[in-house]
Amino acid sequence: MGNDTGQNTDESHIQKSINTAIRIGFVALLFVMSFLILKPFIAPVLWGIIIAVAVFPLHKRFSKILGNREKLSATLIALIGVALLVIPTVLFITSTVESMRSVSEQLDAGTLAVPPPDEKVADWPIIGKPVYETWKMASNSLSKVIEKFEPQLKEFAPKILSAATGLVGTILLFIISIIISAAFLVNSESAEKTARSVFKMLAGEGGEEYASLSSATIRSVVQGVLGTAIIQTLFLGIGMFAIGLPAAGVLSIIILFVAIIQLPPSLIMIPVIIYVFSYANTTPAIIFAVWSIIWAAADNFIKPILMGRGVDIPMLVILLGAIGGMMMGGIIGLFIGAVLLALTYKIFQAIVQNN
Repeated sequence: MGNDTGQNTDESHIQKSINTAIRIGFVALLFVMSFLILKPFIAPVLWGIIIAVAVFPLHKRFSKILGNREKLSATLIALIGVALLVIPTVLFITSTVESMRSVSEQLDAGTLAVPPPDEKVADWPIIGKPVYETWKMASNSLSKVIEKFEPQLKEFAPKILSAATGLVGTILLFIISIIISAAFLVNSESAEKTARSVFKMLAGEGGEEYASLSSATIRSVVQGVLGTAIIQTLFLGIGMFAIGLPAAGVLSIIILFVAIIQLPPSLIMIPVIIYVFSYANTTPAIIFAVWSIIWAAADNFIKPILMGRGVDIPMLVILLGAIGGMMMGGIIGLFIGAVLLALTYKIFQAIVQNN
């Protein structure tokens, strides 16, 4: 009799264990399937959250000016953000297409000419000599350069087309992120309560402190690092478009990347200035040079203004976050990576200090 009771108890425990395992497996399956469904939206949602946190103080001030109409404030901020994104993109695409069309027409007509390089180009460190020799060859006979680099051109042509297609997709992701950020701004109170609840659940009593630290870190990086890079790129791009520089749009994207990873934009602008002097009149070239030098060094006074009393983030953290993010998620990952790694660094630092 005792054996039967023990056997029944064992069978009951086994049945309960099986039922528990089935439930856990079912919940895990739901989470995995949900993750796979939402995976394409993770990047825009993350960027939308980052944008919303960064512009929240501006949103509150703007909504007060508009008579506490938060929906109108969020809508206007989203429209301004989309306009600031779409207008430079249109200019970039127009500039690139026109440059390619002009080069193609001049190649067909046999009138494409490259101005000879300045002798100082050969003195550039590391790349000076090969750049000077290739540039000089192109000024003497462009067809020889095309023949020399024909295999590389054939190899990279599809990649350039793929990059252009990817740029359009990235712009759409940015627009979606801006719309998502507007939705978070409209529901800012409930979103803030949810965020604080999540941090309390994860970090206990210190959750409030980590939530505040997260907001401060995001605003500091977005305003101080990304904001400075965008402002520098905008004004340097205006100068390049005004002087009629070929491929000004491509150079603007390169400058944006360089500025985000905390390298001086002058690395790009010094060769550009030298090239401008080779084809433009002296007065416009001098004006362009002064304009470029001012805005290439503008981070020295823009960043302290935008960051204010923001948190201090080491340059290496921003650099690794930006490069790693771009390798994982393209251009949008460039922004998300810098912010997320900076946030991780500050939270880890706070945990170590509290212990």
